[in-house]
Parts: sequence; C-alpha cells; structure tokens
Amino acid sequence: MKKIRLVAKDGKAKKVNSISLWLGAMSHISANHLKEHFDMATQNSELEGVDLNIETSDDAFHPQAQDILLKSVDIDS
Repeated sequence: MKKIRLVAKDGKAKKVNSISLWLGAMSHISANHLKEHFDMATQNSELEGVDLNIETSDDAFHPQAQDILLKSVDIDS
C-alpha cells in the first residue's frame, strides 16, 4: 500500500484508476485471498473501489516466485 500511495503522490494523481500486480507461484497466497486483503485494506480510503488486476504465475522456478510485484499504477493526474 505504501508503494502504491508513493507512486500516486509522485505522479500527482487526482485519482488511481487501477493497480496491476504479479503474484509469484510460491508467494503462498491466492489471487482471491490477496484481493480480499486489498479490499479490506482500502476500505474508507482513497483507494477503495480501485480495480485490482492480478497476474498469477505458475512457474515455481521463476527468480521472484516468492514475491508479489507491483507492475503498474494507472492514475489520472
């Protein structure tokens, strides 16, 4: 959440439209569970209702297989 807010601030965002994440195969969380946490974390904030796009990987040998990566933040500035 800190990184998303930093990107929005640096881009002088008036509104965050969508967020794209990459979910590694060994990150130990499902896309649905991550979405639930995102929705809870953004309740009553400027990010509530923002589209969350999650790309999942099934490559357990990917160098970042244990990570969740922020791919992009689409903003209106």
